[in-house]
Amino acid sequence: MDKYVIRGGNPLHGEVDISGAKNAAVAIIPASIMVRGVCRLENLPQISDTDTLLHILTYMGARVKVCNRSTVEIDSTDVRLDNLTDEMFELTRRIRASYYLIGAMLGRFGAARSTMPGGCNFGERPIDQHIKGFNALGADMDVSGGYINAKARNGRLRGTKIYLDKVSVGATVNIMIAAAMAEGRTVIENVAREPHIVDLANFLNSMGADVRGAGTDVIKIRGVRELHGGTYTLIPDQIEAGTYMAAVAAAGGAVRISNVIPKHLDCISSKLREMNVEVEEGDDFLLVRRDGPLHRTDIKTMPYPGFPTDMQPQIATVLCLAGGTSVITEGVYDGNRYKYVAELRKMGAQIHVDGRTAVLEGIDCFSGSRVMAHDLRAGAAMVIAGLAAKGVTEIEEIHYIERGYQDFTGKLRALGADIRAEHVPEEPAEQDPVSISAG
Repeated sequence: MDKYVIRGGNPLHGEVDISGAKNAAVAIIPASIMVRGVCRLENLPQISDTDTLLHILTYMGARVKVCNRSTVEIDSTDVRLDNLTDEMFELTRRIRASYYLIGAMLGRFGAARSTMPGGCNFGERPIDQHIKGFNALGADMDVSGGYINAKARNGRLRGTKIYLDKVSVGATVNIMIAAAMAEGRTVIENVAREPHIVDLANFLNSMGADVRGAGTDVIKIRGVRELHGGTYTLIPDQIEAGTYMAAVAAAGGAVRISNVIPKHLDCISSKLREMNVEVEEGDDFLLVRRDGPLHRTDIKTMPYPGFPTDMQPQIATVLCLAGGTSVITEGVYDGNRYKYVAELRKMGAQIHVDGRTAVLEGIDCFSGSRVMAHDLRAGAAMVIAGLAAKGVTEIEEIHYIERGYQDFTGKLRALGADIRAEHVPEEPAEQDPVSISAG
């Protein structure tokens, strides 16, 4: 078991480079199953979720070559459905994005089998919209015993018109992947518009697909028989960049955040400016400064281009330090996204949660404490709180954090933070006392 140990109170200064987008990577890696030939992915983040997906593809028969820290080559020519093993399924249970394998297998083979996905548990995230889309494309779906089985009724998916009942990033991605090789034309309405949706579409098109409209609420796909190999560079991670912006807002200082697309961060920049944080934009960087008091504001998370739910815990941590009363409304997931609140309270936060709404009363400072990362973004929030706190903060269950942030401690130390990872030996399980009977 590992933990982070943070001695807070140091303002952040310097420059940090943002890695490739996690949410794009975990969609594009499964989509590479449909590519016959070598698919070279550049600017791939070094995080546990991408490592897990690459291992899954290896079990399925893909050849994966690591070229350097951020570049891999994937050759899925020999991927087969009969290569699916219990070892592979054990990995698919660990991460949420494993459900994208369903769309990729259906698109290429007309059949698929996987487990129900794992990942962060912060509320109900059903896959009903995925199933609705696959059914519309002509697949019979069976979800039972913890497994998902799918088979195209005519051997190959057929294009159709699909309207999503609610905006869903996961369903949009999965249906896009499957429809890229379906017969005919598919139109998906009420889709998600996040930057990584556009990135996935650009990847598919660079491999020979015909996907149009990504970034709007209607995506049109004309299916192709085959996708060819090629090279693709992923976009930078919007949420990683936003997390460092929030860290500067909480701890103070001035940091240049490089390798970003500023337009993707408009909603975060806007809210930080309301909170008295300076944000200057360049072509591919942001300069974030904070040396004065933080001001209160209200935030509601919404699908892109609204404020991202994946930034809700981080911005809540900053608002804990803002003067006055702030209100956060979670507009995407249910109230379980607020599991991190109990941990912030250990550090002195004054937060009241009622359903999807959190009311935050500003405090002067966090106090160092022993806390836990309940999920990826909640863990990032604990790090931000620790950076701004007086005293020492210890964060456990950091494996959640390392699912989505490349070299988090190294990047923060380069900005002047006092943070380190420590290995904590597992305590041996207690054994029942041995009973000796008289003979």
